[in-house]
Amino acid sequence: MDAALGPPEQMAELEDELTPMMAQYFELCRQYDESLVLFQVGDFYEAFCDAAERVARLCEITLTQRTDSTGEYPMAGIPIDNAESYIETLLDAGYRVAVADQVEDPEAVSGVVERAVTRIVTPGTLTEAELLAGADNNYVAALAAGEDYGLALLDVSTGDCYATSVGSETAAGDELRRFGPAEAIVGPDVDVDEDAVFGPACLVTAYDETAFGREQAGERVERYFGPPDRLLSGDSELRATGALLAYAEYTRGSAGAVGPDGEPVDPDADPERTLDYLNHLTRYDPREYMLLDAVAVESLELFERRSVSGHENLTLVETLDETACALGRRKLTDWLRRPLLDEQRIEARHGAVAELQRDPATRERLHDLLTEVYDLERLISRVSRGRANARDLRSLASTLAVVPDVRDALDGADARLLADLGATLDPLAETREEVEAAIRPDPPQQVTEGGVVREGYDDELDALRSTEQSGKQWIADLEESERERTGIDSLKVGHNSVHGYYIEVTDANLDSVPDDYQRRQTLKNSERYYTPALKEREDEILRAETAADDLEYDIFCAVRDDVAAEAERVQALAARLARLDVLVSFAEVAARYDYCRPTVGSEGIDITAGRHPVVERTQDAFVPNDTHLGSGPRADGDDPQDPFFAVVTGPNMSGKSTYMRQVALVCLLAQAGSFVPAQSADLPILDRIFTRVGASDDIAGGRSTFMIEMTELATILDAATADSLVLLDEVGRGTSTADGLAIARAVTEYLHDEVGAYTLFATHHHDLTDTAADLPGATNRHFETSREGGEVVFDHELAPGPAAASYGVEVASMAGVPQSVVERSRALLDDAAGTDPATTGDDNTRAESTPVTEAADSVEAALREADVATMTPLEALNTLAALKDDVE
Repeated sequence: MDAALGPPEQMAELEDELTPMMAQYFELCRQYDESLVLFQVGDFYEAFCDAAERVARLCEITLTQRTDSTGEYPMAGIPIDNAESYIETLLDAGYRVAVADQVEDPEAVSGVVERAVTRIVTPGTLTEAELLAGADNNYVAALAAGEDYGLALLDVSTGDCYATSVGSETAAGDELRRFGPAEAIVGPDVDVDEDAVFGPACLVTAYDETAFGREQAGERVERYFGPPDRLLSGDSELRATGALLAYAEYTRGSAGAVGPDGEPVDPDADPERTLDYLNHLTRYDPREYMLLDAVAVESLELFERRSVSGHENLTLVETLDETACALGRRKLTDWLRRPLLDEQRIEARHGAVAELQRDPATRERLHDLLTEVYDLERLISRVSRGRANARDLRSLASTLAVVPDVRDALDGADARLLADLGATLDPLAETREEVEAAIRPDPPQQVTEGGVVREGYDDELDALRSTEQSGKQWIADLEESERERTGIDSLKVGHNSVHGYYIEVTDANLDSVPDDYQRRQTLKNSERYYTPALKEREDEILRAETAADDLEYDIFCAVRDDVAAEAERVQALAARLARLDVLVSFAEVAARYDYCRPTVGSEGIDITAGRHPVVERTQDAFVPNDTHLGSGPRADGDDPQDPFFAVVTGPNMSGKSTYMRQVALVCLLAQAGSFVPAQSADLPILDRIFTRVGASDDIAGGRSTFMIEMTELATILDAATADSLVLLDEVGRGTSTADGLAIARAVTEYLHDEVGAYTLFATHHHDLTDTAADLPGATNRHFETSREGGEVVFDHELAPGPAAASYGVEVASMAGVPQSVVERSRALLDDAAGTDPATTGDDNTRAESTPVTEAADSVEAALREADVATMTPLEALNTLAALKDDVE
């Protein structure tokens, strides 16, 4: 994205000579120099000069020319009625868009029409339904630096607002990537790797330094949420939150804009700018939730697919999504993003899911009722910003009408969480009654052209509408009475927006026109007339119609304001309905796919017949597997009674990666409050899940696959605790065999001896199984294979002990590698093993003996790479010991 667009150079050279309209455009481009300005001219938003060329190219529209007294300018316009689709294209291209609307009635102004920026559309502050990607949250973030990092996040479309603080750049990145903001602003002291902290898809901008000032930020936080000292912790947290609110206000439009009445807009009085529906700030501590960093979220495919294969690829959230409404979908994502650490809260969710699982009638009734729930959070946001139409109010009322039935369905619930939800669901009866009494059931989209307010709601409005209707009925009867009076059977009475009501007579009948007819318009084959009585009725109708439309709009706005005043109650109701929807969804998934209720707070991971929740949906016959991992090193120093570290071996495609991920997902689901895909599950409460799975390069950043692997590994070794789950897949495969095995062994020993984390380590380093056999808290597990007709068959069953072979050549053959290459591979493998192919039964025999040549090469490579001159005596002894182990 261009850091600064600024005013067009062509106009800058002629600034003093510009026409009034182009001077307006130039000034707005100067004020909003980080945005692409779309400038209303009639029914189009126009861009000029170099901005026009960009708009024309990106939006694939015609580039035209504007000519005035100062010269010619390139010009490109998009229709206002379809502006959002073009704005979306500009956002996707990396631009912010400043929309400058006409804020005066052109017919009431003698000179140039005043224009002002009424909204700035950015990736993170979208509120337009056409631009928002489904029901998911769309966050904008702010990051401030001080003694720690302060972080704030806001979804402008729903009002969700969060704040926290963390101690390091890495931790800030973990939290930000957990929420996945579309956009972020940073304070003046923030100096971080933006791609690593925010993610490459996030638009990051250094924002106004004064907005990050403590005094100004504190005033803004207090205006929306109350005394900041009671809500937030620390200076950086306060500055980030205040600056974020300032940015959200800024994107609602210019504080210096002129309103329709010609007076300057007061940003404190305009709900479009003050965002009054923001009334609740959630300050949280990351330590209250299981931490899932960006690597874990990606590798576990919680919210995005890593790759697309031949079968249907689902994410975890899609697999669990049986929610009935948008509120529930967003809450489901939030619960998976932030699994709980509090055992009581987890058990409360499990209890609610258990009751709903056992009671399909109530579960189905609740689901059916919740399908009638509209997106209350976004509805009340539009209502509070003055952007809601009559249909939005009816949608809100329809949702409120469902609440009593939901409460009835929860009446008598045994689970505490369900009972609490039922008791606290607020039906907002007065609000619903007011909307239903005032707004027609199926109102028009526009709220300024009548047809919105119910008959009988307002006596004055009814009288005006009666006058209007009686006048129109008089005109409807006029055609028949005039035909009888004049004898002209073809006479017609009509209306158009330019000339009003008229009586039309064809040229052939002009001799029969009465004397009181006055000519209004001449057509090719006819004349149009009016009479004094018709003119009087027309004026009466227009007066009544205009007055009725104005009064009706005022009534609508008053009702909308009344609803906006209840924003906090509506948001509280939305939050409760969202939680209920997720619980019903969890119960439906549990019942449909045979999930069990887990036990949490155990001393180890004990899963019987566990399954991968996503993969089992895409395979005809998924093979369940058990997992038994005890706790880490004991506090008394004794060896652990049960292994907590498992080295998992077996061929590629045998199921190692799927198995490890399924263990992680079972634990994550349990702490999110869901039942789990297993026959039974006794689980600890994990503080973090770490993954080092898969391989990828960062070519642009100058990092190889191995460097990325080691960076991720360093994070794990630094941050993992005895309450963490660590998944390692093929650590050390990106370098030489000797180096890779040495790293894998050292990592195994460190995690076992120093950390004690629950660990699953999948590897093709078969020598690592010897290390596991020597460690008291480690064990070996492998995926079994069998042979049928000379072909290797993967059983996908986990068994004790190490694998006998990797079957790499067989996998290559199955993948379609040319047979000549496969045969040559087998011959080379036989030569390396020192065996005769004619007498070797299968690869098991070859794998059971360590090739002498490979060991010699390994030792030679390690010696060549060792820097003896800089080694300490201890490092030299450790190196010698490692080499000795390699040849034994």
